[in-house]
Amino acid sequence: MKTRLFTMFFALYIVLSSQEVAAQEIIRQESCNTTPFSTQIDSLKKLFSSKGFIVLREASISMQSEYELPIVVPMTQGGLYEFVFIGEPSSRLYEVRMYDWNEKQVIYQKKMWGDVDGNIISYAYIPQFSEYHMIKPVQINKTKKKLCGYVILLKKVK
Repeated sequence: MKTRLFTMFFALYIVLSSQEVAAQEIIRQESCNTTPFSTQIDSLKKLFSSKGFIVLREASISMQSEYELPIVVPMTQGGLYEFVFIGEPSSRLYEVRMYDWNEKQVIYQKKMWGDVDGNIISYAYIPQFSEYHMIKPVQINKTKKKLCGYVILLKKVK
């Protein structure tokens, strides 16, 4: 009886501990191939540099169609920031939402495939408080599920 009870508790322990280990997997952001829009990236960085902005952060990001990708960035009160999102040229819809620390939406922009500047969303922002902000870009593509995006956060220094 004792060995049966011990075996049952041991099996339960193994099941619970394996679920705990699986729940602790780390999701890492993966970079992707930005060749289709590398000229856009270079042009935008050169344009903003000439206007007195410096690049704080930039990254290529692997995305899934129709899923937001949260990006958390610290911002200083009164600073002039520029955020740029470049999506895959073949996507049909591009959206960016930005939230402050209190989860209040402070920016929303949407672009469609046929728009003049198509796959680029760019906006300026001056935070009211020094706090973290969450930026959530999303793109929708009818033919591809795995997509590439590029984000740049710039700050005016001059």
